[in-house]
Formats: sequence, C-alpha cells, structure tokens
Amino acid sequence: MNKTIKTALSLLCSAAAVVSFGGCGGSASSGSGPIELKFQTWNLKNDKFTGYFQDLIKQFEKENKGVHIKWVDQPADNYEDKLSTDAAANSLPDVIDMGPEPAYTLASAGALLNIAKEEPKAKDQYLDAAWQSATFKGPHLEEGTYGLPWYLNTGPTLYNKDLLDECGLKVPKTQDEMFANAEIFGPKCGGKYAMTTGIPSIQDFGMYGVPLMNKDHTKFTFNDPKGVAFVQHYVDMYKAKAFTDEMLNTSNSGESKSFNSGSQVFLNGSLYSIDDMKKNAPNVFEHMGITNMVANTHPNMMLEMMTVNANSKHKDMALKLAKFVTNSKNQLTFDKKANVFPSSKGTIDDPFFNPSGDDMNAVGMRMVAKQVREGRIWGPPQFTAVDGTRLQEQIVQALQGKVTPKQALDNVVEYANGRLK
Repeated sequence: MNKTIKTALSLLCSAAAVVSFGGCGGSASSGSGPIELKFQTWNLKNDKFTGYFQDLIKQFEKENKGVHIKWVDQPADNYEDKLSTDAAANSLPDVIDMGPEPAYTLASAGALLNIAKEEPKAKDQYLDAAWQSATFKGPHLEEGTYGLPWYLNTGPTLYNKDLLDECGLKVPKTQDEMFANAEIFGPKCGGKYAMTTGIPSIQDFGMYGVPLMNKDHTKFTFNDPKGVAFVQHYVDMYKAKAFTDEMLNTSNSGESKSFNSGSQVFLNGSLYSIDDMKKNAPNVFEHMGITNMVANTHPNMMLEMMTVNANSKHKDMALKLAKFVTNSKNQLTFDKKANVFPSSKGTIDDPFFNPSGDDMNAVGMRMVAKQVREGRIWGPPQFTAVDGTRLQEQIVQALQGKVTPKQALDNVVEYANGRLK
C-alpha cells in the first residue's frame, strides 16, 4: 500500500474512532451473553482445507462455551486492498490471516493489536526468526509484535546435473560461489543455456549480507557499497550471458519454463517443484539434483501470521483464538495438509519433517527442515510490492547499462524512503 492509501486509512480510522468510541487502535469492552468472533482466512475455503477449519472451529467453540466463530474466506485477488478498506471502515474481522507487509501498514494505522504488549509471554511459543519478523518498528507505530506466526515456507535449490557437468560448474553453497560459477559458465555455455535467474529480489540482498534498513527501521540502506557490489555481480553475469533477456521481467515464470525445458542449470525451487518436475518434465527430472538454498548468510523464508483487530469488541477472546489457531498441535495438522512449515518452537522436529530415505522428496524435506531452523525472513515488511517492482526495473536498467548499479539502488532507496516519511 502506498503512502496515500496509508494516510487515508489513518484518517478514516480516526473518524471511525469518534463514532465507535473505540477506533482502529482501541478496544471496546465485551458485553454479557454469547460472543461471536469473525475469523478471516485468505483463499483457503476449498476441498482441501474446509474440513480442517470446520473441525478447528468446532473444537474451539467446544472449549469456549458461548463463543461462536463466523469463518469467512476472501479470494486471493486484491486481498490487501480489501483489508485496507475494511480497516478504514472500522469493520476488520476479529482475527485475520495476513503476511507481514499488509500487517505493517495496518499496524501503522493503529488497526492491529500489539500482542507483545498484551501478552509478552506469547513469544516463548514461536521460533525467534518468526517472532522477530512479526515485530515491527518504524516512524509511524509503537514498536511491538502485531501478529502471531502461523506458518513458514522455504525451498531448496534444484540443478540440472547434465548441464552442470557440460558447463564445468560446481554445486554452490554460497552466492559468491554462484558468481564464481558464472565466470566459468560464460566461456563454455554463455548464450547456449541460462545459468540462473536474472533479477535478484530484496530477499537476495538480505541473504548476501546487505544491510537492508537502519537500526530504527526508518530508512532503507541497501544502496551501500555491499549492495552495489551485489548488483555488479549480476551485471557481470549478464555480460557473461548467464541468463537470457527473457528473464529480465518481474516474473519468474520464464525461469521456471527454462529449467523445465532443460536449458537452465539452477532453479530456486520448492518442494512442490520436485513433484511438478517429475510429472511435467520427466526427462529433466531424471538428471535433477537438489541442494540447500544458496545464501551467504541465512536462507530466506516467508511468513504468514494470524493478527488481531485492535478494535475487536472481544479482544481477549480474539487473541485466544489466534493463539489456538497457531499453537503447535494445530500448526502441525495444517502444515502437513498444506505442505508448509511450522513457526512454533520444536514443531519442525516432528518426524513428518525429518523423513528417512534417500529419495529426492525425503532429502528435500530434511533440507528444508534445516533451513527453517536456521532461516530468516529477509524482506522488510516496509518494503512493498511496488518497491519490489521498482527494484527489479532499476536492476534491469543497470544490467542493460542505462544506469550504474549505484544509481539504480539510489533511485529505489530514495523512492522507498520517501514513502516512509
């Protein structure tokens, strides 16, 4: 959400506060009698998950007599816009499924409960990396934790063994080793195949060790010398024809198609990719290898959270529901069904995530479990999808020689910092 939307949201929340005596940042007292909580998920009411949530709700209602849960599910399209509209109208559900980026925007407008303030002991139930990524600070909000971590996702790196051998490459462990591969790849295979993806994301900067923000989280800082050097590596790879012009867009679909067709060496994949390759590209699957996510520091993960409406009429019960949905037992059941990974402490040690055997699915699962234990959520929640698109566009300009790497990053940082003010 851009600065204009955020400002409008804050103003509308203030207006709602006058009418409701609660406001987006307040809480109304619970009245006597039955309690109804509105619980919202994101694109999960379907054949695969409906039964799970119905059972979950039934169990919570059984344990909390007089509480009725109204489950609503919003489609994926325009989900964040719907959240901002509901917040501005003071009609957010009591418990809401969302990621860190929209949560940061709503928290800045006072629409989400600061869980660290209401129940500081909650952090003991979740992985440190997950809890920290749900903890926000910035120029327009009280520092705090504005959601309970629900699930994580991450994936391994896949590679084509035949192309690896033909091009004389080694399986990299770090991004620096990947860049060293490009120096070998260029003379042998440049232009004949693609080596890897063409445009890094903000998460790739984090994995390389670039400082993304200052300590106060009031400014982006990834245009420092390390960030510039990182982009220069991609400029050098592009000159070595380590990836194609078709990859210079804001989508990874070209990269996936290239790997599936057997013309790309490395792919940042997921556990879904293994079965997809086996089914849709069996000839490539026969020669496919798997390794850890390539990172100089910690591998990247994504986080989904359960947040609580700060203006809920039944704030305590809403928080209890959010804790119930995200406890270890219920996380584990959901994660097994959804093929995602737990954010609660110790749950990743379940045998499901640590299978024996040497088939690719078992090896990949153990790799990803290790990454969950060691990973970080690198994308700052203040860095919006619009910022991400601008970053990719500016890096493309640098690859094509239209701007220097420094100019490209300065342009993005100036724009992104302007929104934070």
